[in-house]
Amino acid sequence: MNNVPPLDLTRQYAQIGDEITAAVQKVLASGGYVGGPAVKSFEREFADYIGVSECVGCNSGTDALILALRALKIGPGDEVITTPFTFFASAETISAVGATPVFVDIDSETFNLDVELLEAAITDKTKAIMPVHIFGQPVDMTRLMEIATRHNLAVIEDCAQSVGAEWQSRKVGSIGHVGCFSFYPTKNLGACGDGGAVTTNDPALAASMRVLKEHGQSSRYFYEEIGYNSRLDALQAVILSIKLRYLDSWNAQRQEKAALYSEFLSRVPGVAVPKELPEAKGVWNQYTIRLTSPEEAQNPSGDFRDWMRAQLQEAGIGSMVYYPLPLHLQPVYKSLGYAAGQLPKAEQVCREVLSLPMFPELSRDQQERTIYGLKDCLAKADRIR
Repeated sequence: MNNVPPLDLTRQYAQIGDEITAAVQKVLASGGYVGGPAVKSFEREFADYIGVSECVGCNSGTDALILALRALKIGPGDEVITTPFTFFASAETISAVGATPVFVDIDSETFNLDVELLEAAITDKTKAIMPVHIFGQPVDMTRLMEIATRHNLAVIEDCAQSVGAEWQSRKVGSIGHVGCFSFYPTKNLGACGDGGAVTTNDPALAASMRVLKEHGQSSRYFYEEIGYNSRLDALQAVILSIKLRYLDSWNAQRQEKAALYSEFLSRVPGVAVPKELPEAKGVWNQYTIRLTSPEEAQNPSGDFRDWMRAQLQEAGIGSMVYYPLPLHLQPVYKSLGYAAGQLPKAEQVCREVLSLPMFPELSRDQQERTIYGLKDCLAKADRIR
């Protein structure tokens, strides 16, 4: 019996490989591999897709966050509020520019930043809020923008996992002051390597980021500030332009898979399915459940989730854990002074989350194998208890 992988990029390539090969060969024959019309064309297409006036292509989603922070003049002595339940880059980039990440607990049903806790975390050092649309699910941007506007704070949307997602019919990345995207291969819009972009409606911010990503030079060999070498290359740009045409269709397939998972798993004892807010249109980069064992209150190690993952693996069903340890408890942030129990929902979620197979080409048979395999493992756990 074939295994069910958590992700399979080969099926996507099989569908559009001929288009990609032709476009890549055209770039290779041109001799123009860095910058040029291919990059400019993708930047324009992506800006139009997100619904903004400006797009700045760069090397990665991590660099996109750094460029945004730098363009907003955030640095030493400043604080940026973000979530502890996300990939490390969200906080790492804040630290990289010399600012301090301030972590606010999450909503355990959506996995996103709990916006009702934001105002209590704002100080006179706070300069920005960085909401992360985790797993492709939009944060409540209406409430967040109200708070940010009232306190005169910049908003940097971390859209690394959420390209195409919408909040009240607006694409994420068009609501805050800047939106930061990753095109890492596992993302809904993935390159064949690294890539990223920043979107904004502020031409001055875009101009600043274009300088920063080219070593800080405003014109050739004239440097205004210390910058970076962070370019989106032409090969990745043409690949992304092709894939962008398919993105909405792929996202719709993800939404169908998520709906099927939720339909079958929502009534299964011991499983909490993810919640999608009514105003949100998620794109399901991951479909992440929580495994809520009664023993977890007495056993905070996450052993039950890890046991379940191992059982699924034995049954040929792949899964992933995003993320096993919240950022405020990471060793590198020990100096910030956070203690275990301080952000309880994020800590609990990290013990319980399990991401099931999710990609557009996932078959109905594979989904059913996953669902019934999960139920079988839960039944086995009950027998062992």
